[in-house]
Amino acid sequence: MSFRCSDDENLQSKFTRLLETAGLAALDLSGKFVAIKMHFGEPGCLAYLRPNWARTVVDFIRARGGRPFLTDANTLYVGRRKDAIEHLEAAWENGFTPLAVGCPVIIADGLRGTDDVAVPVPDGRYVKTAYIARAIMDADVVVSLTHFKCHEMTGIGGALKNIGMGCGSRAGKKAMHSSVHPTVDPALCVGCGRCAKECAHGACTVVRRKAHIDSARCAGCGRCIGACGRDAISSDYGEPCRMMQGKIAEYVAAVCRGRPCFHISFVCDVSPHCDCHPMNDVPLVPDIGVAASSDPVALDQACADLCNAAPLMPRCCLEGQAVNGDIFTAMHPQTCWHDAIVEAERMSLGSSRYELVEI
Repeated sequence: MSFRCSDDENLQSKFTRLLETAGLAALDLSGKFVAIKMHFGEPGCLAYLRPNWARTVVDFIRARGGRPFLTDANTLYVGRRKDAIEHLEAAWENGFTPLAVGCPVIIADGLRGTDDVAVPVPDGRYVKTAYIARAIMDADVVVSLTHFKCHEMTGIGGALKNIGMGCGSRAGKKAMHSSVHPTVDPALCVGCGRCAKECAHGACTVVRRKAHIDSARCAGCGRCIGACGRDAISSDYGEPCRMMQGKIAEYVAAVCRGRPCFHISFVCDVSPHCDCHPMNDVPLVPDIGVAASSDPVALDQACADLCNAAPLMPRCCLEGQAVNGDIFTAMHPQTCWHDAIVEAERMSLGSSRYELVEI
């Protein structure tokens, strides 16, 4: 669906029609616990999804007898979402209160991010056991509600990233990030110390006006890469990045196999970085609309194609640069977002071939 509407149908009513048409109503929701996995946004970022959209999904599920709750798992890095208390306070600050969204808001991996379930992935190439936040594994149905955007480590932040990385406990997130370690180019570093402030693990330090990263302490979260305003921090994103994309796909398999799942992506405010940052920039493309599917692979491919077919927004950070038909690679050239699609297809999570039906 586009964001066009008429006098007799507002956007939330149109969104309800999309959920019906795309197949959410076909799932058996009666009496079922339904985990709605989303990102509540780091305070300071204004690109996260409005609570109104979540409320529409909640009302849709409740009308069919389901028992929905909004959820996310704790983070690895310094910020307002690294434990359940701060995480809930951040969610409330951004408008995700039970009164506003019509259901409980639950941090899925508990107070300190240690409440998880070890889920076997017997066909995993990189992961044989995935550590998934317990409340998500306890749910009967999983619905991913995703803000589609760029991401500094995976190229795109779509449904696969929202489910795979997002549903991992802190131990799971560390396992997925462990193959990627950033390094500092001293010629570009000015010793501002932003990387050290962002690092939750004490791996980044500044000595004699130059940053240093202790690989033994580094969790591989990449927070320092996004924090550096001089592009002085980067990583070998070749094989390590493909490994991380493979791990994310295998975590998606751990979450989604054996139970009903449905996926919704909002292609709006397509920001250059993840909503984990306490800021956002001018969107790279105009708002496009909302897409929904039972296939997360087709959904991510379709959303990426829609973005790459759109014109750049005036005054965005890519204005005047050679994009060559791929805003995600142009924004984060060290990443390869296609790897996520390839790895997810390898795990039989869906197909990159799709048919786009507009309502």
